[in-house]
Parts: sequence; structure tokens; C-alpha cells
Amino acid sequence: MADAAQTPKTAFKRVLLKISGEALMGDQGFGLHPPTVQRIAEEVKSVHDLGVEICMVIGGGNIFRGLAGSAQGMERTTADYMGMLATVMNALAVQSALEALGVYTRVISAIRMDEVAEPYIRRRAVRHLEKDRVCIFAAGTGNPYFTTDTAATLRANEMACEAIFKGTKVDGVYDKDPKKYPDAKRYDSISYDDVLQQHLGVMDASAIALARDNSLPIIVFSLDEPGGFRGILAGEGTYTRVGP
Repeated sequence: MADAAQTPKTAFKRVLLKISGEALMGDQGFGLHPPTVQRIAEEVKSVHDLGVEICMVIGGGNIFRGLAGSAQGMERTTADYMGMLATVMNALAVQSALEALGVYTRVISAIRMDEVAEPYIRRRAVRHLEKDRVCIFAAGTGNPYFTTDTAATLRANEMACEAIFKGTKVDGVYDKDPKKYPDAKRYDSISYDDVLQQHLGVMDASAIALARDNSLPIIVFSLDEPGGFRGILAGEGTYTRVGP
């Protein structure tokens, strides 16, 4: 841990970082790209070194996406469970990268698989955070028909996180795709209801509604910008705040 006298004051003391599975595949079209996983682990460590308690939820779309499998004729519940297992694989990869950097990490699964991950017990997870361990919540909520966005919002509320940090490919929320439309407008802040009404795709509707009902802010930022995660917590950087 960094020396307290040299550590800048951060905006939040406990946060949840939500990233997609696709964020781990780099320029590949599928799977895990180890240098990208390493870079994300270094970003997380840089924030952990500030004294911030960190939870993570990682999607599984780089390996298997339940909704896509369902669309191709697979039974939806089975497809969703396969997607949950993909998130466990991603969580283990990030855990390995973090622990190689000296950051103690626990993978906590909503589906029991005791040989590779701890079962989800809220009080135990909170204790891990209090002991400066990064907690990676895997397997979504443990239920089909719920996305990892909803799982992230649920776990953030259960862990009493002060914000959700949603790492994306762009530096905030835009009124339309900035990669397709040069005149796209970026919001510095926006309300939950505007996100829902304008279908801005920050997170799915149930996740936004759950965050709104608990006044949990969502910080949308670019995971591709080196130091972006740490910068925002230190009061710098470009991002959009979704919240009250």
C-alpha cells in the first residue's frame, strides 16, 4: 500500500468496477488476450494502491453470451448458465494477473464451485474488502435472465459501494455512437431516467432502475485510456456521471 502521506484523497472509498468480457480480448475477436488482462490488472492495482476498496464484475461475452446462444436456438436458461461459467473463467484470469502484481484477490461465485472460487456470502465478502482484498464477483446473480450489469448493481448495493465504475470503449455517455457520428454529444452528467428514456445503452434497464432506486451513481469512463480509472478517483479525467 502506498504511503498515506503521499496518497491523494479519493472521491470514493469503496467502488465496484464493471467491465465487459470483450474488454479482455484486446484486438482479438474471441477469448482472452493476456497483455490486455495484464494492463487492466495494472489499472486496478493503481487504484488499490490509493487505499480504495475494489469489487469487480466481469462479463463473459468474449467466451459465450447467453442471449446470443438463445437467439441461435439454444434453450435460454442453459445458454445463460453457460454465460455465467464464462464469467468465472474471466474472473480467474484477472485474479491471476492481480496476484502476480501482489494484490490479494478473491473470486466469489454465485454458483458453487468450491475448488476454484468461494461461494457468495455477503458478510464474508465485506470482510475481504475490509482486509484490502479485491473481490471479483463471478457467475452473475446465479440466476438466468439476469445480465452481469444487473449483477454488478446488485453486488454494489450489497457491498455498500459508493459508486459503480463502468469501463467502456469511450470516455462517457453520448447521445449517439461517437465512433459513427462525429457530431455526437457527450454528457458530463445525466439522470437515470434520461438514460432509460433515450435508450442510451449504458447498462440494461433493470440495472439502471436498481441503481436509481438506491441512489447509486454510475461513472462511465474509457477503460482504454491509461490511468483513467485512477485519474477519476483522484478528481481528474473525462467521464459521465449517471445519477441523482
